[in-house]
Amino acid sequence: MKKTLLANATPDETRMALIEDDKLAELFIDRHMQGNAKLVGNIYKGRVENVLPGISSAFVDVGLEKNAYLYISDVVSDKPDRDIGKMLTKNSTIMIQVAKEAIGTKGMKVTMDISLPGRYLVYMPLSKHVGISRQIEQRTERERLRTIIQSFNPAGGVIIRTEAQGADERALRREMKYLLRLWENVQKKYESAAAPALVHKELGLTFQMSRDVLSENVEAFLLDSKAEYEDVKNFVEMLAPELVDRVRYYDSKTPIFEAFHVEDEISKLRQARIDLPSGGYIIIQEAESLCAIDVNTGKFTGRSSQEETVTTTNIEAAVEVGRQLRLRHIGGIIVIDFIDMKKRKNRIKVTEALQNATRNDHAKIKILPITRLGLIEMTRERKHESLLSLLCEPCDECTGSGWVLSKESIYFKIRKEIMSLTQGRADGRLKVFLTPPVADYFRTNQARLERQIHRPIEIQADPGLPWENYKIILE
Repeated sequence: MKKTLLANATPDETRMALIEDDKLAELFIDRHMQGNAKLVGNIYKGRVENVLPGISSAFVDVGLEKNAYLYISDVVSDKPDRDIGKMLTKNSTIMIQVAKEAIGTKGMKVTMDISLPGRYLVYMPLSKHVGISRQIEQRTERERLRTIIQSFNPAGGVIIRTEAQGADERALRREMKYLLRLWENVQKKYESAAAPALVHKELGLTFQMSRDVLSENVEAFLLDSKAEYEDVKNFVEMLAPELVDRVRYYDSKTPIFEAFHVEDEISKLRQARIDLPSGGYIIIQEAESLCAIDVNTGKFTGRSSQEETVTTTNIEAAVEVGRQLRLRHIGGIIVIDFIDMKKRKNRIKVTEALQNATRNDHAKIKILPITRLGLIEMTRERKHESLLSLLCEPCDECTGSGWVLSKESIYFKIRKEIMSLTQGRADGRLKVFLTPPVADYFRTNQARLERQIHRPIEIQADPGLPWENYKIILE
């Protein structure tokens, strides 16, 4: 698969795009404005504010607006117990790491099981486990890597990442030393800091992508900021010198995201409807804890049977759903309403298409078998805030529902209010100020309305009025 990494950096925002086979596969946005900083990976010296045994949780003050949420399974203690009240005490200080960003009304989720990621390894100083990525399938390679890591005799646990496949002992030893030094620095800062305090800040977005995504499979990593390019180049020279020639400065006059059509794709992320190649389409509706996706054939009629038409549309939809979930950072419970298929083999084809479409997704995904009604239930790990909630905010006019009163409903509402104001009297004139489309609807029905209220009415269009707002002046 052809892959390209793009970085668009400004003083207030950094945007990263991963292009796979000339299609936008992933988009990451890191805004530097106050209150928008990314916190996952940060390590804090926190103070326990509350311990709630009833929900096996604690809330920890880390110096931010909202307290962090710590669940019992994320507590590291010398006296493990089923009662969190016996493991933690109020006002005690603990070292915690942000595992998940705050989403909606929920505060950020933290853990005491610290992990420090490198390119090849993840060092877990409070663990004893040595694990290997499942993506490394060859038994001899797994044994080789395990033997090398065990020979280092690290004081803690280590996870060997997919990128370690084929790495020589020298590169692995160099990174292990770097992670051990990093942990020593974290401990020193923790000891000297007064709680609550930040003791380790995770790498910025471009450095994270250099560490986690840049590999032999990426043809080029293009950055449009000269300063960011120099920093990333130096970082890659230290981290993976064999890949430094793939880091390049983009200095064309055409903005980088426009040149690769990323801006067009970003503008489409707000749309609920996504068209499919054959003429069908899918509708994506995001809620706080569930996402519903509907599949429709649209104008696609196929060439033979209805079953073939439906199956083709469903397979195209499964491929696009896999891409959109990853691109939009949609997590939680997802229900996909595929079009009904009579044949079991076709339902299996659609499920397999969805599984293949999510294969490159780094989030944990569980897909249940398709039902007779064409429904697939699945879960996707919520690693990031949904891009829709990052880029948008609830509409003041529809209060986030996506619906406003129809012109007809506003007409009936105003007619009732006029009847109440005039009490059926026929004297005097009325002026009504409305938003232009609603004003046009009223003019169409003006004669009918005047007969019902027994007086003339003057209709004025006011572009400054919100959709459902209006003014009634009785003279």
